[in-house]
Amino acid sequence: MSLPINLFEYESLAKKHLSQMALDYYNSGAGDELTLQDNRAAFDRYRLRPRMLIDVSQRDLTTTILGQSLSMPILIAPMAFQCLAHREGEVATAKAAQEIGAAMVLSTLSTKSIEEVANERKNIPQWFQLYIHKDRSLTRNLVERAEKSGFSALCLTVDAPLLGRRERDRHNQFTLPSGMELANLTAIKDLAIPETVGESGLFTYFAQQIDPSITWGDLEWLRSQTQLPILLKGILRGDNAKKAVEYGVQGIIVSNHGGRQLDGAIASLDALPEIVKTVGDRIEILIDGGIRRGTDVLKALALGAKAVLVGRPILWGLAVSGEAGVRHVLELLRDELDLAMALSGCPSLRDIDARLIT
Repeated sequence: MSLPINLFEYESLAKKHLSQMALDYYNSGAGDELTLQDNRAAFDRYRLRPRMLIDVSQRDLTTTILGQSLSMPILIAPMAFQCLAHREGEVATAKAAQEIGAAMVLSTLSTKSIEEVANERKNIPQWFQLYIHKDRSLTRNLVERAEKSGFSALCLTVDAPLLGRRERDRHNQFTLPSGMELANLTAIKDLAIPETVGESGLFTYFAQQIDPSITWGDLEWLRSQTQLPILLKGILRGDNAKKAVEYGVQGIIVSNHGGRQLDGAIASLDALPEIVKTVGDRIEILIDGGIRRGTDVLKALALGAKAVLVGRPILWGLAVSGEAGVRHVLELLRDELDLAMALSGCPSLRDIDARLIT
């Protein structure tokens, strides 16, 4: 069987490898899924203006974020429950990330533990995504374990005080299969995704466990718990980005949670220019949501993002062929970006700017 040649082909093939519950969990958005669709459509609203007669015989995709050297401006976004796609789950993803040189962000709600994933780290950074639970001692424990295990940044998700209404999950009464667990949480407090009649178990979990009362002031508490740099994931407004700078956060991820939280929210790419205009180079700006092509990455960088995070396509690769599938998805995206840079007259990331896009 020939390998898929783009991320859309991986998505089509992955549907044959996933249970209906897993497919719907990975694929769905909130409500009418307007924001989910708009994340993709946003990239089509921009056009590239390539430069000609530039020496592009050598291209350089390397970058530095939070002082950490990366081989390319493409990171793996935090995604829960990766063992639904493949038995090795987040461990397989981590192995692929290390092999190709892509930084990975591990979800709090992973099905492989912080320590298991950290064992795969060689010379590529790993970051940890954090939800603040009502039990602050639990949250403190997660931060301590991530720091002890060598994770080099925390990504605090700020757009999920409650879980968005994901109707496909509700129809399926989503829960984890028998034998699969919240690997980071069961050892601390024996937490699990409940089975809930007529409702998504994950929706119930968030209502029971995640703290909806956190405010900007709670960032001071989190900063007191760690020496790691902190990024806020879920920022869509310039004034919120400015406030993040004021509170000493080192980075933000422009994100609408993949269209899975507030349906009707602005597409991540459409939110990016205002944020860049407001905070400029005072803070690291990354973006996720809807990225499927190397030209998408190029457009995001041209609009001012330092790097992008890729989510669902990683899961498609994982479902199709485990570690090898994840690695190939990253290779496809990297090679498409490399080609797009060459055809646009950009031998390095430094050459990508707003003049490239309209």
